[in-house]
Amino acid sequence: MHAGEKFSIREVVFWTRREIFWFLLIAAVPTLLYDLMGWDFITIPWLPIALVGTAVAFLVGFKNNATYDRLWEARKIWGGIVNTSRTWGIMSKDYVSNSHNPDPVSEEELEAIRKRLIYRHMAWLTALRFQLRQSKPWESIHKKHNKEYRQLYYVQEQDDPIEPELEKFLTKEEMEKVLKAKNGGTQILALQSQDLRQLMERKLIDDFRHMEMENILKEFFTLQGKCERIKNFPYPRQFATINLYFVWIFIVLVPFGMIQEFQKLGEHFVWLTVPFSAMVAWVFHTMEKIGEATENPFSGGANDVPMTSLSRTIEIDLREMLGETDLPEPIKPEKNILM
Repeated sequence: MHAGEKFSIREVVFWTRREIFWFLLIAAVPTLLYDLMGWDFITIPWLPIALVGTAVAFLVGFKNNATYDRLWEARKIWGGIVNTSRTWGIMSKDYVSNSHNPDPVSEEELEAIRKRLIYRHMAWLTALRFQLRQSKPWESIHKKHNKEYRQLYYVQEQDDPIEPELEKFLTKEEMEKVLKAKNGGTQILALQSQDLRQLMERKLIDDFRHMEMENILKEFFTLQGKCERIKNFPYPRQFATINLYFVWIFIVLVPFGMIQEFQKLGEHFVWLTVPFSAMVAWVFHTMEKIGEATENPFSGGANDVPMTSLSRTIEIDLREMLGETDLPEPIKPEKNILM
């Protein structure tokens, strides 16, 4: 997520500089053929080009709305994860007690159980975000312009292994189970449920509180499933592909229509076709590119949901609930990008 006031002109030009070169070249070729070679027949009336441009604008607008919806839904899901995680923290801290236990255990053991439940939840957050950052074939993060921009900032889930992060929160046995599982997040929630059942059998949680905590686990499963739905189902390829083709068709046609429009201003004004065609092409293509960059909100791009930062916020809150004072620092933006 970009955490600055805005993307600077320098950043935008850096991101689109290759396309700008191609737009200038595409506009220069027909202008050169018209002015120097005398190929008057290559001009096209502006009306059909404008009709194509109108259709392209509608398609690009539709795509940007749809991809923004994917991004906003992803952010709402993680907002739910933040709130539900805090609920899990207070339940773990307050529900685990000796109040219904005929054979009370020590307060130290109760604190160890509460810590285990909360730390295991932080492991779930870690496993979930590492899963969501895994690259998919349809994601655009591997494209040259995004890959190049991606080198400007650090994405923990793609730059570091998961094992050191899980070691902070899980036992060795639990880590082995999670790392062997195809879906580590699901395995961790299963371990939580198993632990709750054992605590109920030991009378450290009564039936009602056990049911309430199981409902929280159910909500975590639901939130994880919603994230996986966005991650594993791309923006439909037919829309993404046709949009891109139509944008490039319009970009190629623009200079053929602009030539005669600028020719009306005078003999040498025809060369204004090059910068103005490139500018129109840049606007349309950048709109398409913005939609593409918003399609996959968990891919590690500059416009992603800041899962690492949100997870750290949750971790700080939960550690404070446990009474810990040695807290990690909040994640800060790097080059204005917050991950």
